[in-house]
This record gives sequence, structure tokens and C-alpha cells, in this order.
Amino acid sequence: MHQPDAYSRRIFIRQGVMLASFAATLPHFIQESALGMLAPDGSATGSRPGVPDERILVIVQLSGGNDGLNTVIPYGDREYHAARPSLSLGEPGKAKNGGAALELDRDRGIGLHPNLTGLKELHDDGRLAVVAGVGYPNPNRSHFASMDIWQSGRPEGKGTGWLGRYVDATCNGNPAADVAVSVGRTAPLAMLGRTSRPIAFESADLFRWLGADAGGQMDAEYQRMVRAGELKDVAAGSQESFLMRTALDAQVTSDRIRAAVKKAPLARYPGSAVAKQLQTVAAMIRDGMKTRVYYVSMGGFDTHANQPNSHGNLMRQLGDAMLAFQNDLKAQGNDGRVMTMCFSEFGRRVRQNASNGTDHGTAGPVFVVGPNVNPGLQGKYPSLTDLDGGDLKFTTDFRGVYQELLGKWMKAPTREVLGGTYQAPSIVRA
Repeated sequence: MHQPDAYSRRIFIRQGVMLASFAATLPHFIQESALGMLAPDGSATGSRPGVPDERILVIVQLSGGNDGLNTVIPYGDREYHAARPSLSLGEPGKAKNGGAALELDRDRGIGLHPNLTGLKELHDDGRLAVVAGVGYPNPNRSHFASMDIWQSGRPEGKGTGWLGRYVDATCNGNPAADVAVSVGRTAPLAMLGRTSRPIAFESADLFRWLGADAGGQMDAEYQRMVRAGELKDVAAGSQESFLMRTALDAQVTSDRIRAAVKKAPLARYPGSAVAKQLQTVAAMIRDGMKTRVYYVSMGGFDTHANQPNSHGNLMRQLGDAMLAFQNDLKAQGNDGRVMTMCFSEFGRRVRQNASNGTDHGTAGPVFVVGPNVNPGLQGKYPSLTDLDGGDLKFTTDFRGVYQELLGKWMKAPTREVLGGTYQAPSIVRA
């Protein structure tokens, strides 16, 4: 008997699966290119020979343009203090404007922001590399344009993302591997490849089939599909078959992620948003997921006015979260598998503004964390007198940092991913 309000199985497949994620971006969701890469039985090939499947790269994005000069502080440079009479911080042991730098490189007179005690502990333990003066030619001071340049790995800021191209190049477009995960509302450009798409979710609780909340025939068909493996009238190799497998993969991944996150971490995390994101990443690593690239972010770094308190709070959140994450990984026995990079789209201008803040600038520091880094201050710290219209001249091309991480750590074909060869300090231990 015909039921006009009921969804047929085929209508559900064609329309209902498109609602399977809501809060998540599913890998290769409804992509014709992905269909062509699937074997007839739905299996997928693995990574390239020689690519270490066990290694993991974690990216921490600082959105808004972090003030690099008050993060990695040239306290021994008189120009720094002259340019920032009410913002500059003092040398170790001698507070100025409410704070004294934490020693990083005494010979060069450079230290860390006093609230970066977490990073200082990692540095003293040999697990922190600080790359000075990272940027790119012809800098763009727009948040959106500059972030696109960093995330695409290209000076025009267009096309696919550098991490997406890594997945394309090394994982053979494997749609079932879940090799890239972004913990955030949307997937960043950095993770979008020609054929690969990351999983993205803001909260593990939201990464699930939300149709169950409404119930009804659509949910019944979905549950029948993913739980009982029904829908036998679906032709093998068809688009319907692909979507069915996609929904099933999503359900299995969703269940696994939510179960992993429910476990108590092996380190104490602070309550900041970025700490919660890193806690989620650590839980997924502990669970043994196949993911090779994770991406998290924190905002608030656009400090045009009244910078000291807001920037100081951000520095504390960042340092404490990074330390907790590393301690969790170490307690798991996974720290040797993971390398974490922290960047911002640009630094701030050398001189403070009239609002006791700083405006959009250019080059800034990059942090790389893990037991397999060459620790300490790497690269040449930019001159505070030889400026480009009041801004720092970069001394390390950001693509050189990517080259270190992709080539030395992830063992990826860097020319294929980055389109060239770039100079950089030796960040990763051979």
C-alpha cells in the first residue's frame, strides 16, 4: 500500500544521507572523483611506500595576527623598548610594564612572554623549537588574504591547501582512512585537497547522526542501513552504494570518536577552548585512530587596543594547553609519534599604536613542539632597524617550515606538495 509520507529506501539514500553529518564534513562526501578511486568492493589503497603511517602532525592556528615581538621578546634590543614604551617587557628578573621575559636565548637577548610558562617548561625539557621571523614575500596585511596564503602554501592564496595536497600525494585518496581531522566549526582551507576532504566537527557530541533526534521514517531507514546492512536492492558500485558506505563509515567513526573523548585524559587540562580541542586530539591519538593530521585553532589575537591584558591571557592559555597536550601524549607513550606546529597569519607592527596596542604587521615566530625537534631558537631574528615600511622583514619562508615538517617528519614528497624547494633552519632532528 502506498504511503505518501514515508521515505522509500532509494529516496532516503539519495536525499537522507546528505543530512547524515550536519555538523561534520565527511571524507569525500558526494565527490565524483572519490567514486573513481574506490575499488569495486569499496576497499581503498593505503599510503605510498616509505611514508610512515604512525607519524602525526598537529597544527595549532592563532587567528587574528599574534604579536610576535611580545611573544618571542628581543629584550636585549634597545629598539624594541624605544618602539614600545608601554608595551615592552623586561629582561629576565627585571620586570617592565608588568612583566619580565622568560629566558630563551641569553646570548641573543631573547626570551618568551612571561605567561608562556608551559612553553618554557617544554623548552627546558628539549621539546620546543622556536623559529624566528617566519613570513613570505610581498606580505599581505589582510587577515583573510594572509591566512589563505599560509593555508594554501601559495603566494596567491588560491587553490587547494598544503595539508590537503599532502593527503592527496601520500594517502592515494583513501576515503576510509580518516587521515585528516579538524576540531572546529568548519574545515580550514589548509586541509582541502583535490580529492581529499577532512572530517570536521566542533564538538564530539555533535559529530553524530542528528536525524535520530527527530525520529520518523528517515531515521528508521538510516538505522536499518547502518546497523543491519540492509538496502539489498542497491547495485554494487553505484552512487547509492557509495553513499551507503560513506554513511556507514561516518557512523563508525562518529561512535569511535565520541567513545574516545569520554575517557579521562592522562594529564590535567586547563579549561580554555584550545585546551579542550587539544584534549580531543589527544583522546583520538590514544584511541589509535588512523588520522595523520589534526588541526585546531584559537582566536582573539587582533590586539589593536589595550593589548597587555588580553595578549597576556592568550599567552597563558596557549602555553598551558600545549604543555598539557604534550604531557598527555607522553603519558600515553605517543609523544614520539607526534609533532605540533603553532603559527599565526602575520605578526604586528614594531611600533605600538596610540591605543596601547599594535596594528597588523608581517613576520612572526612559529613554534614546533615534540621530542624529535632540534630545540631552542632557530633561524635569524629579524632586525628592528632594517624594516619594510615599519614592519619586520621575514628571515624564514613559511614554506621552508612546511618542507621540514612534511619532508623530514612525515616523509612526504615536498616538491609535489609545495611546488618548490625552500631554505629553512633544521627544525626536525634527522
